[in-house]
Amino acid sequence: MREDLAAPERTRSLNRDLFTLIAPQYDQATRYLSLGRDACWKDRLVASLPERTAPVCLDLACGTGDLTRRLAVKYPEGTVLGLDLTEAMLDQARHYGHPPHVRYVAGDMGHTGLADSSVDIVTGSYALRNAGDLPEALREIHRILKPGGLAVFLDFSKPAHPWLQGISHAILTLWGSAWGWLLHRDPRVYAYIADSLARYPDRHQLAALLRKTGLEPLHTRYAFAGLIECLAVEKRP
Repeated sequence: MREDLAAPERTRSLNRDLFTLIAPQYDQATRYLSLGRDACWKDRLVASLPERTAPVCLDLACGTGDLTRRLAVKYPEGTVLGLDLTEAMLDQARHYGHPPHVRYVAGDMGHTGLADSSVDIVTGSYALRNAGDLPEALREIHRILKPGGLAVFLDFSKPAHPWLQGISHAILTLWGSAWGWLLHRDPRVYAYIADSLARYPDRHQLAALLRKTGLEPLHTRYAFAGLIECLAVEKRP
């Protein structure tokens, strides 16, 4: 694990610098890194959300707004907020345009500034893994969700077995380095994926941490031979 990813403030600073750099190529890179499957995973995530008339939705680490825009289509009478740490990413999101019920704001997922029990649905694509302080972010999600509220996260998944962790780390390092070189002439750019996963809880540890925070895991769907996970949790009433 890289030591510079261990401290929350250092992680936030590195994330801000990195995503500012890659913002113009982010959508393209995500398609390439996922072999074109990212859009399908996000479509499935949104399709799994409950049918509600006018929910308040928060998309954490919204990036270029790919998932935020899907929420806006599913809930045309709702309120959809896209929150991201990086202004350059939000600029890309706003470039796509958005309807009046969508708003993009800069902020940290551990300090959203939203009122207690004010959000019906929280989403995040590749969000929790990049949290500066994961327990803090989970406590914030719990605080802002209404009782019985739902949170669904799409991200890389860390297996529990150390041997499988080593294989996953090697695959992600090689794959990320290759695309970092092709897109930026710097293999380190997307090697951060493997580094961030190294400090992330494994599947069992994450489930335990969620429960400890008051967020009950409901169901999980895996893709890419288990490298990708879509996890739904509920705030216990």
